[in-house]
Amino acid sequence: MKAAVFHNVKDVRVEDVELKELSPTGVKIKVAWAGICGTDLHEYLAGPIFVPLNEENPLTHDKAPVTLGHEFSGIVEEVGQDVTSVKSGDKVVVNPLIISGEHENGLYDMYNDSTFYGLGTDGGFAEFAIIEEKHVIKLEDDTSLKLGALVEPTAVALQAIRESRMEFSDSVAVYGAGPIGLLTIIAARAAGAKDIFVFDLSEERLKKAKEVGATHIVNSGEQNPIEYIKQYYPDGVDRTFEVAGVPITVKQSILSTRPRGVVTVVSIFEKAMDFNPMILTTSGVHLASTLAYEDDIFEATIKMIESGQIDPSPVITDRIELDEIVDKGFKALTNDKSQAKILVKLSGEE
Repeated sequence: MKAAVFHNVKDVRVEDVELKELSPTGVKIKVAWAGICGTDLHEYLAGPIFVPLNEENPLTHDKAPVTLGHEFSGIVEEVGQDVTSVKSGDKVVVNPLIISGEHENGLYDMYNDSTFYGLGTDGGFAEFAIIEEKHVIKLEDDTSLKLGALVEPTAVALQAIRESRMEFSDSVAVYGAGPIGLLTIIAARAAGAKDIFVFDLSEERLKKAKEVGATHIVNSGEQNPIEYIKQYYPDGVDRTFEVAGVPITVKQSILSTRPRGVVTVVSIFEKAMDFNPMILTTSGVHLASTLAYEDDIFEATIKMIESGQIDPSPVITDRIELDEIVDKGFKALTNDKSQAKILVKLSGEE
């Protein structure tokens, strides 16, 4: 079968690969749609970051070459003999987070030792994927599989809201209007944010931010974000989300947040940065971070999408074929800031 395989930095190839054997607890999924994540882009441009290159991942015992793709949905093709929660023909989405399960609190495992389908082992940029049953969640029969491919990044945004301890009617700032930034805006609006300030260098992305719920959009190359916010909130906003992944926005996030407010870092940083913790000590701002999501957040995301409480579909800006994933996927996301979430069509079933 065809798959998009990571070999090394800027070396992702669409090639023929063999599908792994179906285990008794495995589910064979005919992949319908898979989203290109910012993490996939980071791996392509500056990896390996999460992909095990020279040594096996301790949880999966796999290493590169690895089929990428951790935001995906599809239809169950076949199940192992011990699988009971899904059956052939079911629409499903994959929770790609793999943890050891050693701790009662899954967050401990996530930060101590974790990986993902599509990074630490083969994922969804392929015609078929073999996934363990516990990672496969059934969707309603009338749920769009395109929306299913957006569950994972939306769960990241909802977990960021939880980590920020946001309250109803809080004021919010979002630095970075890429896919996760846009989904964070949608999540903050659903959680009751009063004002949402969004900063980016791209007018196209800012326009999209306004479309999904931002109340203020500002080109941070033209206006100082801190000064802009303090026109409206002299002490700073209640909650800030750093979703740009560059040093200047970390500093701006802290300096535009009120004392005892919370800055939540959601970004993946390609490089280390210099950071002076005195800007926290002297501001009283709390710093939080998040990488993925808890199981209940992932399941809540599905329910919120299926009920219409959250609609992440406006973040989709293109749909491409698997053979186009490098040129019209990774390179387009690098060079064209009007792009947000690009979906890769596998079977294309709805």
